[in-house]
Amino acid sequence: MTIQEINRAYNRIVGSLDNKELKNAFVFLHGMISGLQTYDFQAKLSGLQDTYTYMLRYKLEGANDPMQEQIYHSLLISTYELTDQVNHKALEEISPLLFYNKRRSLQLIPMKSYSEIHAQLQIPIQNQENKLAFEHTLHTLFEQIWISDPLASDDVIAIKEILYDETLPSTVGCQIISALWMGLQTYFDKEKLFLLFDALYLEEEEKHVRAIISIMLTLYLYRKRMFLYPQMVDRLAAFSETYPALTREIRTIILRFILSRETERITRRLHEEIIPEMIKLSPKLHKKINPKDFMTDSTGEEMNPEWEEIMSESSSLNKKMEEFSELQMEGADVMHSTFIHLKNFPFFREISNWFLPFTPEHSAFDRFFQEGNKENEVLKTLASASFICDSDKYSLCFSMLQLPDQHRNALLSQFTGQAAEMIEQQKEELITKHINIEALIGQYVQNLYRFYKLFPGKKDFEDIFALPLDFHNLKPLEPYISDKESLMIIAEYYLRKNYITDALPIFEHLSKEYPENDTLFQKIGYCKQLENDLQGALKAYKYADLLNSESKWLLKRIASCYRTLKQPEEALKYYHRYEVLDPDDLSVQLNIGHCFLELKEYDKALKYYFKVDYLDTKKHRAWRPIAWISFLTGKYDQACNYYGKILENQPGMQDYLNAGHTEWALNNIKGALKFYTQSVKAESSDLHKFIEQFNQDIPDLLGAGIEENEIPLVLDQLRYLLDGEL
Repeated sequence: MTIQEINRAYNRIVGSLDNKELKNAFVFLHGMISGLQTYDFQAKLSGLQDTYTYMLRYKLEGANDPMQEQIYHSLLISTYELTDQVNHKALEEISPLLFYNKRRSLQLIPMKSYSEIHAQLQIPIQNQENKLAFEHTLHTLFEQIWISDPLASDDVIAIKEILYDETLPSTVGCQIISALWMGLQTYFDKEKLFLLFDALYLEEEEKHVRAIISIMLTLYLYRKRMFLYPQMVDRLAAFSETYPALTREIRTIILRFILSRETERITRRLHEEIIPEMIKLSPKLHKKINPKDFMTDSTGEEMNPEWEEIMSESSSLNKKMEEFSELQMEGADVMHSTFIHLKNFPFFREISNWFLPFTPEHSAFDRFFQEGNKENEVLKTLASASFICDSDKYSLCFSMLQLPDQHRNALLSQFTGQAAEMIEQQKEELITKHINIEALIGQYVQNLYRFYKLFPGKKDFEDIFALPLDFHNLKPLEPYISDKESLMIIAEYYLRKNYITDALPIFEHLSKEYPENDTLFQKIGYCKQLENDLQGALKAYKYADLLNSESKWLLKRIASCYRTLKQPEEALKYYHRYEVLDPDDLSVQLNIGHCFLELKEYDKALKYYFKVDYLDTKKHRAWRPIAWISFLTGKYDQACNYYGKILENQPGMQDYLNAGHTEWALNNIKGALKFYTQSVKAESSDLHKFIEQFNQDIPDLLGAGIEENEIPLVLDQLRYLLDGEL
């Protein structure tokens, strides 16, 4: 069988098992086993089939078997496990994936037992040789757990002993937990998952954080078969009894994974918007600012006002930088773009190093960083920085090592003066256990993101960040995040980040439990309106209106839906209700005018437009509709007056077009052609677009008394003028 055939067969079998189509799974599995010609697998399959047919016959005869459900679940578990075994057997000799390459290479050398590895890790690190041996052993431990078959009971005991050995550096436990997750992603093994549950009880917060994230990812990845392992639910329940903060941590992890979706967008905005604007601004800054001015003087005076003036000239850049700063404060991964191109060091060729907690004592730094010198102090400071993940800390240090001594010293001086102050401030903020755990969750999610997006062999792994990761829908997690508060936090976060399709089902679920909560129905309506389901939005909005008839926001939303649906008479009902609550809202007054305009009730429309024009002394939002209604009602001098004002205030293609219509109605064809020419030029000299707009207005021109046979003549005159021939 080819790799593609193996993958198709495996997915077909697992899909049948997920749908509880056991007979189909047996048929597909038989075909897969036949290609391998392995007797043991065939014998196991035959045993499973016999058990299942006996169970079905027993049920067909009407017998009541209290063990039936247990037998059925056992059959499903055994078939899943056999399928995994067959799949790995089929792939282990031919698959080019890194997982199988490592398995094949490790089979060529004698494998050490986990007890032997434990003993080697316990050797005191007294010199460079000991340190290198420790790092090599830790790397071996990671790989051995990652590529292992389902763990035997002796191996589980030995790994657990290493995990709980408090005399070992913290990095050991962290690497074990990450290796367990990586192994689980490729091959489900309940013993590996049980070890992750054991790790939840570890005192060190970083290990605990890695364990809970790994458990949640595993539960998500194998969500279709988790009902077969009630022990997992029991383990989580038992832990929650001794750890009240579990719900809060699960929420935080969910929000962090939602926030990780923003990373690519942030990176794109940095490269496509913010950096180009800064580059454009740079020459002006260099002319206006003396670089020496950046040095802090003894008076501690604030920034030169000239600099602020220059920066204010780029208001869009200021706004984007403010947004960027807010994202950073929220915990968004704003550093990703900085370190994308700093993952090519040899260190990152090893998969285990992508998960290695940052440690200043790593052998890679020995040549440059000695105890007591400036570089070593920087490493210690960097190790405690909560705003940089481990992977990026290594990237930063390796980048500094590439610099000449003089440049590196200058950079280190700047770092110790500025970054160290920031880090110290953050250390003071992380005084509570909960805040520190939040920071660790953010760091580890970023570590995972770096691996799945930047690891050279990333295509060999399913990118977990490309999955929906809707943890709130996982049955095992329901007891902890199915409460109203948790679901509202998650749904509103989705909504705030504009992930409407994720937010809407949660709001709808909550609305069934809390049918008297008008806010939920408002948000359902808002989500549906954003998805352009206007009928669905109106249904939700109108139900919310029954619960809370005083919501001005709601009245506006209902009216806007009706306007979009071309039902101005219905929209007017809600705008008038709003008008009673707030008669001074000019945007609503303007919209009432628009509704009357659409209904061709021009006198009523003008009444509202003139009111807005009188009160709105800056934006002049009513000028255009007043001018157009004046044209439609034959008040051409009034229309001409308003178009004169409009054309002095950033006119567009449509403004010149309408001004031309007005001049034509006044029999000033030369003036009309002048404005038509400007209209074409305002649309990048695209005559085709102009003609499209013009043709839509022909009924209104005819209503203004313009002869139909004049229209083609004037358009031809325009063509000659544009070609410079008249």
